[in-house]
Amino acid sequence: MQRLQILFALLLISSVSWSQTIIKGSIKDNKGETIPGANIYIKDSFDGTNSKADGTFSFETTESGSQILVVSYVGYKTVEQPVELNGTSLNLSLVIQEEINKLDGVTITAGAYEASDVKKVTVLKPLDIVTTASAAGDIMGAINTLPGTATVGESGRLFVRGGEGYETKVFIDGLEVRNAFGATAPNVPTRGRFSPFLFKGTTFSTGGYSSEYGQALSSALVLNSNDIAEKTQGDISVMSVGGDLAYTKRWKNTSISGKVQYTDLRPYQDLVKQLFDWEQAPVGKVGEFVFRQKVNTNGILKVYGNVDFSNFKIRFPNINNGGLKDTIHVDNEYAYLNASYKDILNKKWSVRGGLSTTYNKVGTGFNQDQIDETEKGVHGKLAFNWDAHEKVSVNLGSEFFHKDYKRSLDLADGFNGNFDFEDNTLANFAEVDYFVSNKLIFRTGLRYEHSSLLNKHWVSPRLAMSYKVSEFGQFSMAYGRFLQAPQNQYALVNNQLAPEQATHHILNYQYIRNNRIFRVETYLKKYDNLVKFQSPNDFNPLNYSNAGFGEAKGIDVFWRDSKTFKETDYWVSYSYVDSKRNYQNFNELATPSFLSKHNFSFVVKHFVESIRVQFGATYNYASNRPFHNPNREGFQNDATPAFHDISLNAAILLKQNIIIYLSSSNVLGRDNVFGYEYASQRNSNGFFDRQPIRQGAKRFIFLGLFITLTKDGQENQLDNL
Repeated sequence: MQRLQILFALLLISSVSWSQTIIKGSIKDNKGETIPGANIYIKDSFDGTNSKADGTFSFETTESGSQILVVSYVGYKTVEQPVELNGTSLNLSLVIQEEINKLDGVTITAGAYEASDVKKVTVLKPLDIVTTASAAGDIMGAINTLPGTATVGESGRLFVRGGEGYETKVFIDGLEVRNAFGATAPNVPTRGRFSPFLFKGTTFSTGGYSSEYGQALSSALVLNSNDIAEKTQGDISVMSVGGDLAYTKRWKNTSISGKVQYTDLRPYQDLVKQLFDWEQAPVGKVGEFVFRQKVNTNGILKVYGNVDFSNFKIRFPNINNGGLKDTIHVDNEYAYLNASYKDILNKKWSVRGGLSTTYNKVGTGFNQDQIDETEKGVHGKLAFNWDAHEKVSVNLGSEFFHKDYKRSLDLADGFNGNFDFEDNTLANFAEVDYFVSNKLIFRTGLRYEHSSLLNKHWVSPRLAMSYKVSEFGQFSMAYGRFLQAPQNQYALVNNQLAPEQATHHILNYQYIRNNRIFRVETYLKKYDNLVKFQSPNDFNPLNYSNAGFGEAKGIDVFWRDSKTFKETDYWVSYSYVDSKRNYQNFNELATPSFLSKHNFSFVVKHFVESIRVQFGATYNYASNRPFHNPNREGFQNDATPAFHDISLNAAILLKQNIIIYLSSSNVLGRDNVFGYEYASQRNSNGFFDRQPIRQGAKRFIFLGLFITLTKDGQENQLDNL
């Protein structure tokens, strides 16, 4: 009996061994590289193993018949391979494909600086924009600390990579903002119209931007507004230059916000000595309305409105009139309305679109002369994003621009006249991102534009690529052609002028690790079809042409570190640009007067938790700028002194909901000179007299008290300062 039991056991062991199958082989990716650590197993069983360092594997299974062999590895598509198990050995060579991660994989960074709380590869965040000491709460002022920008203190606008201020366009939620800067007089700096509190993210492109955006030669500043407000709250601000009241109401799927602001620099200028002779300091009244509605699970409707009324009167010495002063009076009426909607239609399609309209009326009095300008603009857009394939994303859409510009003259010499023009531009764009892998992406785009005024069309190609050389570093390249209609004052004289053109070539390297960012970018920009004329204020259309040309080339460097020093964040920007143009009334190829070859910014912020104070400092430097001195031979033959500015700020948290904020620009009181105005005739000694173009005051000091009212009393505006 015992022998029969032993024989039966041997037969059972033999039958089990006969039914086992050995599965072995190797795992590689589509490039032929071996994959160590991959998980290989029979589906719905416990039989499996991991691949070795050389990618090989081997295991035994008692499963039989038709089965599914599964291969999985992080970052790669899971493979399910049908196999037939019949007790014989299987030797398999398996290839797995990399899984494309469009969110965290390689991204296009050439020419683009992201400022958002939702993207991992951002350079600045919204908080940075409003805590930069030199910015004084102005979005444009904070952007001006990034590489690629130039300090042009008498303007206040964004001058990017050898381009003039008008070459930068602003968009809110993808829709155009005309006249994004406040109205001003020559050599009086202005500010952006919009509060940084409105926006959750900013994309500042120094070149090579998406084909979705057009009508900008040098740069696109794209502001993405906040979604539904987090809670109901009220805000009270009392400032040295005015005050504002704001209130936000939040429901489950809706929020409504309103704000009124009054700015009056007259009391401030009575206390702080001004270099400008203000007959009436700037006064402004601003109202804002924001509506947010969640439409369904993914859809959101946003409506934003802004009205702005401002005026001032200033006197400037007239160097051609024995120093007697001219009086300039500016009145501005501005209104902007933006309605946008975006939604996810299904797994592959999403939609966004909207309509914006701008009204801007500027009345300028020059002594006894009166000039009134009115610009009306409309922009409509409908765009779709299509995930056509795991490796292919498509962005396509159409948009429509309408511009109506009028100018009326009522001059002291009796001349009266009205001039106007109107243009409708239709644009279509398509852009394809091809994700070759998580390390390599290509982008190709095309933009088509047609002008009703000229009855002509243009096609502008855009190309870009990025390659991730390591987990933290990547290279990017970009190429594109960009068009922009001539400025209003030129199109008014000759409405048949073609768009100005710029072609961008960009090479970029970016490294991000442990809250440290390093970027270096070099570029070449070619200008064509720039507007030329014989002399300013020439109203003969035959003297205007598109014969101008030029180029700009340079390198930008950026370093940011919020890791090394506790509670301290700082960044350093440096830009070198070499630019020459033959445009406007230039008689030869030369560097324009707004350009400084070297620009440097250092921004630091430190929070002292024990006393609940955030300190900030900014140092801005710009090398000398060329200008034309008629007392010397040659053209653009002289240079201004270099620009230096040290600005400081501090935010003190008195209580959880009360903040005192103090800032000062140019704390050392340096007398920065931006150029000179020359007399049109020689004096008795045979020289042209001149007077400097200076900043309006040695420094600008701001003091504010900010109070936030909520049910729990725990909210404050620290994130907005």
